[in-house]
Amino acid sequence: MNELRLLGDRYELGEVIGRGGMAEVRRGRDSRLGRIVALKMLRVDHASDATFQARFRREAQSAASLNHRNIVAVYDTGEDYVDGHRLPYIVMEYVEGQTLREMLQEQQRFTPERSIEILVSTLDALEYSHRAGIVHRDIKPGNIMITSGGEVKVTDFGIARSLADTGMALTQTAAVVGTAQYISPEQARGEQADARSDLYASGCVLYELLTGRPPFIGESLVSVAVSHVREQATPPSALDPNITPELDAIVMKSLAKDRLHRYQSAYEMRTDLERAAAGLPVAAAADTSAATQLIANAGAPTVAAGAMALDDDTPYPDELLDEEEEDQRKGFSWWAVVLGALAVLAIAGLIGYLVFNGSGTAQATVPNLVGMTQEEAETRLADENLEPAIETEPTSDEAQIGAVIQQDPRPSTQLDEGSTVTLTVGVAPDMVPVPNVVGRPQAEAEQAIRDAGLQPGNVTQQDDEAEAGTVLATDPEGGTSIAPNSPVNLVISSGEVAILVPNLVDMSEDAAVNELQRLGLEPDVRRQETADQPEGNVFRQEPGEGAELEEGDTVIIYVAEAPPEEPTNEPTETDTPTDDPTETPGNDTGAEGGTETGGDAGTDAGTDTGNDGGNDGGVLGP
Repeated sequence: MNELRLLGDRYELGEVIGRGGMAEVRRGRDSRLGRIVALKMLRVDHASDATFQARFRREAQSAASLNHRNIVAVYDTGEDYVDGHRLPYIVMEYVEGQTLREMLQEQQRFTPERSIEILVSTLDALEYSHRAGIVHRDIKPGNIMITSGGEVKVTDFGIARSLADTGMALTQTAAVVGTAQYISPEQARGEQADARSDLYASGCVLYELLTGRPPFIGESLVSVAVSHVREQATPPSALDPNITPELDAIVMKSLAKDRLHRYQSAYEMRTDLERAAAGLPVAAAADTSAATQLIANAGAPTVAAGAMALDDDTPYPDELLDEEEEDQRKGFSWWAVVLGALAVLAIAGLIGYLVFNGSGTAQATVPNLVGMTQEEAETRLADENLEPAIETEPTSDEAQIGAVIQQDPRPSTQLDEGSTVTLTVGVAPDMVPVPNVVGRPQAEAEQAIRDAGLQPGNVTQQDDEAEAGTVLATDPEGGTSIAPNSPVNLVISSGEVAILVPNLVDMSEDAAVNELQRLGLEPDVRRQETADQPEGNVFRQEPGEGAELEEGDTVIIYVAEAPPEEPTNEPTETDTPTDDPTETPGNDTGAEGGTETGGDAGTDAGTDTGNDGGNDGGVLGP
């Protein structure tokens, strides 16, 4: 492939960070947004087929529509020319971390608790993608990443499905769908895969996390595929006695050869794992058939044709081998193994027939239908030869309207074909009118709301002359139709009316006092000398205009008062003094008093008191 510096005139190509039989993944940079991305480009030999390109584009668009915390995000898809061929590519979220395959190759072991956590997150992603109509078809440790923060990310959605749709046979060189250790029996037989095929692969991944190896190991592609189709896997507890019977049952149920005997949805398997983690009984334990129990307890597990014993030194490939099948092992009889396997399968089939069909009536497994639309659920039941009985239940959750919210009996129950499964479908609730409670006391109004099938909501107070606690308004208003159990908010009276302080400035004192008294407020008159305001008028008030007060509150008004007159600087005229003294009655002390008035310098006033005679207009005593 020619090296591209810029893909789609936008994405800068960096180093190769992963390769597979179908494509290669490079670290890249989005030149527009400046973020690091992962760029997956199909090989030229696959991109040259027009039909494949069309399917790849369709599936890439489907994958881009998936938005889930446990799915590697797809940002963009596009095409570019390489060697004269249109090369489709996918721009994905760049995840810092390791794949489970890398961690397993480093001999990292996972505790049962951590294994459950990883599978629960993986199944959560699968449940989301299955609801979107996308089957992964290549779940394996190499497609499950663990970020540096411990978060699980599933990658390669949509691409595996495009490859499977080409109808390539399992044995075609360099064009095999899936990975040998994790391929479902139906995929190995060349049949159409569905969501339960992903669950089988998830069971294989869980098996490897718990035991450190896949359930089947062989020297070649065919030997491993034959094991998936014909052989019963060794229970994980046989390899690690610390694995609980509940985990054993979950793994073995997910690895059932017949997909009808597996979990029917990712939700079912995830729920069982969560129950196992909590130490609760799991549905898988009850669903384990007598045939499986008898075969598992009959002795050592049967080894597939060409398969190797499961010991610690056994190597195994990561991907399907693209080379020619190796020669048959010397001294090994293929026919003996095939005949033996067929004999075991015949015995298992006989036991299953006796266990499940002893009455002569065919059995069916109830699938998990919760979350499906009514139409989807009815179609699913028809596939299992079961009859639906529909009941409805009002719900205010829009997502549940038209969907199955309950079922009876529970998933994985065995029923005779033709039996009835009751489905409870969510429907929009009948609307309820809001009662008119304005003018009623709060307690009475709330009871009327409850009687109408609604709930009292928030209560707020508003100043009003109505009696305290009286309902002034509702939200929604009375007569409005709303869903049952919806809240109705109330506005009630506080029983008090706020008095707005008027503007009293420039009013006369009497007018301001009368206005305050009329409003029920108490005036506090304070006079203040000022020459800037007319005397007797209000020139300031506290509080100001617009303040809210209650009856009896005080308002201070400041009334202007004229200041006193100031003394003048003009001289005061007095009578001209005479030479003759004016006698006035004196006293025994001989005090003298007198006033002297000068002529030239102005007016001098003085009072002399003494024992000697006065002169110059003084007043003499006796």
